[in-house]
Order: sequence, then C-alpha cells, then structure tokens
Amino acid sequence: MKKTFLIPTLYGLLISSMVATPSFGQETIRDAKKKAEELGPKEVLLGEGDLLKGIPGEGDLTPKEIRDWLKNPEVHRVIRPILPLGLAAGASQIKGIDETPMTQAKIELGRQLYFDPRLSSDSTISCASCHHPDQGYSHTTRFGVGVQGQEGNRNSPISYNRILSDLQFWDGRALTLEEQAVGPIANPVEMGNNHDACVATLQEIPGYKIQFAAVFGKDGLNIDNVAKALATFERAIVTGPSAYDFSEAMAQYQKIDQDDLKDLLEDDETIAAQYETIKKGTEALPMSESALRGQKLFFSERVNCAACHVGANLTDEKYHNLGVGIDAEEPDLGRYVVTKDEKDWGAFKTPTVRNVALSPPYMHDGSQKTLMEVVEHYNKGGNPNKNLSDKIVKLNLKDQEKKDLVAFMEALTGSFPKVEHGRLPK
Repeated sequence: MKKTFLIPTLYGLLISSMVATPSFGQETIRDAKKKAEELGPKEVLLGEGDLLKGIPGEGDLTPKEIRDWLKNPEVHRVIRPILPLGLAAGASQIKGIDETPMTQAKIELGRQLYFDPRLSSDSTISCASCHHPDQGYSHTTRFGVGVQGQEGNRNSPISYNRILSDLQFWDGRALTLEEQAVGPIANPVEMGNNHDACVATLQEIPGYKIQFAAVFGKDGLNIDNVAKALATFERAIVTGPSAYDFSEAMAQYQKIDQDDLKDLLEDDETIAAQYETIKKGTEALPMSESALRGQKLFFSERVNCAACHVGANLTDEKYHNLGVGIDAEEPDLGRYVVTKDEKDWGAFKTPTVRNVALSPPYMHDGSQKTLMEVVEHYNKGGNPNKNLSDKIVKLNLKDQEKKDLVAFMEALTGSFPKVEHGRLPK
C-alpha cells in the first residue's frame, strides 16, 4: 500500500502546551468561568506540559485546594487540542470534543475519577486497575480482573489515543467514549457497582461535589457527567512522537535540494525551529537498521500489515476475523454478538500498534504473550475458519524478517504524558 507522509504542522511541533499555573486573584469560581468565556478557546498541545499532573500539592485533595484552583479562569477555557507529531496527521479525525468540549478542569476531574477505586462496589477497583499508565494503559494479565478477583474473558484494551476513536471495546458495542467510560462501573465482573450507587458515593465526597458543580453546573453530579469527565481525561492521553515519526518527518526534508533547504532554514525562523526539533528527535530516537527493514516489510504489498494498521493512529478502526481463539470449545464471536451480521462473526477491532511494545499480552483474548508470537500468528496465516479475513494469508517470513517486524513495532514507541496517579478528594 502506497503511503504519503506530510511534514507535520508547525502547531504539532512548536506550540507550547499553555497549561495554566493556578492564580488566586479571582473572588469566585463563577467569576473565573465568566472570564474564561471572555478569553475564549485556547490551543493546547496534548502529551506535553502539566495538563494531567493534577492540582499542585501533596496528599489528599482538600476542598480549599480544589476551590482555589478552580478560581483560575485558565482551567475553564475550552481547549482546542493539538496532536503531537505522528498523530497530528489524523487531526481531522478527532472525535467527541464538539459534544464534550475539553477544559483543564474537566480533564482533572476525569483524572481523579479514573484513579479512584471508590467508583467500584467495594472500593478496590478503579479504571486504572485494568488500564494503568505503568502497564501501557492496559494490564499485564491475560484477562481483566475485577472486584473479588473475578476474571473477565477479554484482554484489557488500551485507553490512549482514544481521541481518534468513536466505537469502543473489542467488539465496538459502546458507540462513544462516554458510553464506554461508565460501562465497567455497572459490569458485575469489573467494578461490580451500579450507576446510582456510584453517584451516591461521589455525592458524599465534598471535593467531587465542588468540581462537578464548577464544571457542569448546579445539578452536575450524575452518571452522564461522570462519563463526560472520564472520557475527557482519556482523550487527553496521547502517544508522543516515536523513532518512526521523527524518521518520516526528517525524510521529507531530505527530499528537498540541500541548497534550497539551506536557504529555507536561513529565511524562515519558524521552519528552522521545526527542522531543529525533528533533527534532535531523530538523533535521540534513531531507527535501527532492523527497524527500517521491518518498516519496509510492514508497508509492503507482500506482508501488508498496513491493510488494517493504517492512518495516523495505525488502525483502520474496523473489525476483522484473524482466527484468534476460534478453535475454543465456545469461541468468542466478537462483533457478531453486537450486530448479528454474519460478516462480523469472530471479528474484533483492530488495535493501534502505537506503543504496542508496552502493553503485552496481545489479541482480544490475551493469548499471545509477545510481539514475536503475534508475528508468528500472522506468518502462519491465522487459524482457518468460515469467516477468516481475506487479508490473512501465509507470509513465509524468514527468521530475520520476523525480528525486523518486531523491531519496527518497538520503534513505534513514543512517550506518554506525565500523569498524577494519586491526589484524590478526601
């Protein structure tokens, strides 16, 4: 499949994150929100700055700390997200922010909810229990583990780069990220709670009452707004530029005649700064020879991983039958259970391969422990069944080619934004 790469937008490389430093000069939160409306939206580069670092301080969040922080107009300004290099090519595919506008206050509320086990029936399981930053926003167990040690039947999907995705879960049963965000709360195997009980628990926590009122209005603490806060936080979790992204960006400059490039860099300070950023990134995260060979294989017609892993987030957001787990006594039928359409029998959503090296095990059933096992599965042509995707064929890869494909997938690893795991309301 032929791929076209564009030099990243200047915003995606150079704009500052513009995350606010708390200011306590305002008299009320209402005044701060009014001032934020007057100031209007602001552009923020996701993945950088203090956006996910929480309210400054240490220990449990007190009501006073929360109120003081919310008096800063900057935390209420609507954010127009700028995606980092790599993901920036998918900016037109951003989902959900028109329906649920992003603000730093909403992101921070969602962050707290994401890490708070009090959303579960016995206060032991949070969203982060199965989608933790330290485990690639997934979990190292084969299946998700919920309240009372109950085990689900699917691997925990990653919760980053969701800003470019609408339908959620391996089978796409959640139509929006908001719908997905609160689904596990009421799942008896996951958080084992119900939405009314969850809201009642949050009502007893002063810090949450203050924030929901500030972010959503007087009647703001309800399950719909819990969903919006959680989804907004998750939309702010994006992968930073990888070795592959810097390499591809530099390749665009290398296509320019070197004398012309020299003149361009001398004449335009902005482009010169962009070039320097890419150059430094390429030097800090070089592509190995093995990864470069793997890249050619990945996008080649022969191997054609890009038939499904395509676009800025390297996923087509579609559903395919790969034959994974299909030989089980009672196989998981995936998307078919949702649509009842025969073409979806045994099909599951294509995950992104960005940062994939950080989130083993793999596939919807967590049956493949390493990226090499994943490559071996494709190399043999999957497991035959009545609905096996026509994109799955035997590849007859040599051992070195398998290693090269793994090396390329490892070169798709970028940074995660720094995020505060604690600092929850008392």
